[in-house]
Amino acid sequence: MKNRLKLLRTERGLTQAEVADRLGVSRQTVHAIEVGKYDPSLPLAFKIARLFERRIEEIFEPDEHDLARG
Repeated sequence: MKNRLKLLRTERGLTQAEVADRLGVSRQTVHAIEVGKYDPSLPLAFKIARLFERRIEEIFEPDEHDLARG
């Protein structure tokens, strides 16, 4: 899944650790989401959307592989 988490985080001048603290996850989890190695659970995706005051669809987008799996 593609996402804009790193862009949104850096626009706000936040570190991965700061975002992780606000979301109640590890810094490693934030990193893994940013680089596309981990897709967040739906509850975590909602937390991320609330943190950045965006809709989930504005942050996360399925990539071609996700769409092919249907």
